[in-house]
Amino acid sequence: MIFSDPSSVAVVGASDDPAKWGHWLARGALTGSDRRAVHLVNRGGGAVLSRPTVRTLSELPEAPELVVLAVPPQHVAAVVDEALALGTRGFVGIPSAMDECVVARIRAAGARLLGPNCLGVYDAATSLHLAWGQFQPGSLGVVSQSGQVGLEIAGLAAAAGLGVSRFVSVGNQVDVTAAEALLDLVPHELTAVVGVYLESFGPGMLTALSELRSAGKPVVLLTVGASAAARDAALSHTGALVSSLDLVDAACRRSGAVRVATPAALVDVATVVTRGVPRGTRVGILADSGGQGAIAADLAVGAGLAVPALAAVGGLPAGVSARNPIDLAGAGEQDLENYARAVEVLVRGGEVDSVVLSGYFGSYGADTPCLESTEVAVAARICSLARETGVPVVAHCMCADSAAVRALRAGGVSVQHTIERVVGALGNAARFGASAAAGTGPFSGPELSVLAGRIEAGGPPAGDPCVSTRERPGIAYRPGYLAARELLDFVRFPRAHAVTTAAEARATPLTAPFALKADWLAHKTEHGGVQTGLTDPAAAFEEMEARLGPGTYVLEEMDTRPNTVELIIGARRDHSFGPVVLVGAGGIHAELHRDTALELAPVTPATAHAMLNRLQAMPLLRGWRGAPPVDLVALTQVITSLSRLIATRPDLAEIELNPVRVGPDGVVAVDALITPADAALTESGDQQVA
Repeated sequence: MIFSDPSSVAVVGASDDPAKWGHWLARGALTGSDRRAVHLVNRGGGAVLSRPTVRTLSELPEAPELVVLAVPPQHVAAVVDEALALGTRGFVGIPSAMDECVVARIRAAGARLLGPNCLGVYDAATSLHLAWGQFQPGSLGVVSQSGQVGLEIAGLAAAAGLGVSRFVSVGNQVDVTAAEALLDLVPHELTAVVGVYLESFGPGMLTALSELRSAGKPVVLLTVGASAAARDAALSHTGALVSSLDLVDAACRRSGAVRVATPAALVDVATVVTRGVPRGTRVGILADSGGQGAIAADLAVGAGLAVPALAAVGGLPAGVSARNPIDLAGAGEQDLENYARAVEVLVRGGEVDSVVLSGYFGSYGADTPCLESTEVAVAARICSLARETGVPVVAHCMCADSAAVRALRAGGVSVQHTIERVVGALGNAARFGASAAAGTGPFSGPELSVLAGRIEAGGPPAGDPCVSTRERPGIAYRPGYLAARELLDFVRFPRAHAVTTAAEARATPLTAPFALKADWLAHKTEHGGVQTGLTDPAAAFEEMEARLGPGTYVLEEMDTRPNTVELIIGARRDHSFGPVVLVGAGGIHAELHRDTALELAPVTPATAHAMLNRLQAMPLLRGWRGAPPVDLVALTQVITSLSRLIATRPDLAEIELNPVRVGPDGVVAVDALITPADAALTESGDQQVA
């Protein structure tokens, strides 16, 4: 409760100068003086905002529970030490920097620090206003790593009539983290939806996002892609193919959050979901212009929404087509009640999950004042229908502000002045349901039914080939391609054996054509440590050994099966989000195609199958131009098993299979690369090109 409802607050650096931080913080703190003791500290003494001040914290009659530091950096240490000696439990650090020794002393005393380099904290429920700027009370909880972006979000929320329930600027997060600030919003009664801006993601973030979603509080996330994941070294193709936003999107799917690109988009979608999350993606479009309806339909499809044909529409005004989009044409002008009648047909018909109202409605009263009261009454009826049915209605009004527009917003209908913002917000809102179900959906489809009983939350049956026996942490791995093949015992590789002499290569029982690989090299192609398409393995061995020196080499059969598709399947341990798994178009051009799908590990068969469906290469897997479909069951099994392996083996940093050749008769990996967590040893095999 230190940063939400402290019993007493002291603003150190309080000022009577409106241009200074100390003035804003003092003025904000005093708004809660009927709930808590507020003390103003100014080393010059005198009055601030007509309130007496003290020169030091030691002059106060009590130890302030929370101290706001609004002093120059060179004075921070002395103020902190004085406050800790008095028994202060929390600090809000406004200055842009704070000495590590000062932070250590705060931690050692059992106190907490918000910031430094933050804009403060605000809580509408407890009249706590220790931040720069003005806030309109409302239902949006804001947690922001950038104070100014947070203020922009708060301002947009005020303009939208949404308002802010709680605002936390976490700054540098040297102590209190964004994840902690988010968890504080779980029981926060005023908060209905949460907006987050982050530039980095630390431990506990997934838990916080998931708990908010479980509490029925949708989370809208804004980031610029500068997470710690973006700074991780790319040790393989898998690392090079994964961007920070890929990881953030995977985390959003797992936790049920939705990512947006701008502060305005965050507030737009928050405004929609505050009134109700669409049950699905089907949208009914109601316009009073054929052109505006068509534009809305195109935008809806682009936003991932479906514009279904309406099968059983009755009750529309005479002459109005029942096709979706519905064009009222002149029926709206003839009788404004027709807008509400058409909305009622859509929300009660059971064929759509949301409704977009686009066009002139909201402008009648502004342009023709005698129609204002009627238009406002129709707006109230539309709001009532949305509440009664639970089908969200969003409106695009050509008039930016009118009595009807205000009535719609007051009644729970999100209103925007442009159709792209309306449809974009609705598309993002509809993603909440899909995100919540990601990775947890029921098994379905012919391929998934085969796997349904193999991997469940409680673990697979004993001896199930879908799960590697190497998942047990007690089984250590060894460097080298042969050891990687052994560790990945759930993957089918071509037949192979070790060779250390030309005679062993000549006596091979394998069938040509062959591939010869230097077992110990991590990146064989770059060092000439792999040759393919061989018919004379002994000669190839002599040539390679002469260049690379003695050691263990691997002689392997080439995979020459027809009708195969090359993929990459990888898994890695991300610093911020933990284990992840990736699948995509593979081979030597994997980084060129960048056709990948990524999820947090481990994944269920349902999620693995959904990853494949996101690939542009999926038509090749299902059979392209008369080619037979590949074995999707076996492919899904490998993805799932690899995800479990990386999730259960913290000693492994990265695993890559590339290329993986998938055909009608199963999956064969012809390259394996394993990187240990300490990055000191690497197991690998290199590409085998048929």
